[in-house]
Amino acid sequence: MRKHQLDLFSLIAGGLFTVIAVLYLVAAVNDLSVNGRIVIPVTFIVLGLAGLAGAVAAVARRGRTDSEG
Repeated sequence: MRKHQLDLFSLIAGGLFTVIAVLYLVAAVNDLSVNGRIVIPVTFIVLGLAGLAGAVAAVARRGRTDSEG
């Protein structure tokens, strides 16, 4: 199997949605409620930061391969 480049955005997004799912699951088991007024904006902020980190990583990776050749 060939090695592929790390997709930072997908990794962070998957981790974030897993954390949100576990948060809602734990809240449901313990008869608590999750405040969506906090969860939704934080989700968008983290996804925006993940997109920015992914873009910076892609530019850095592209710059590294251009200077090698």
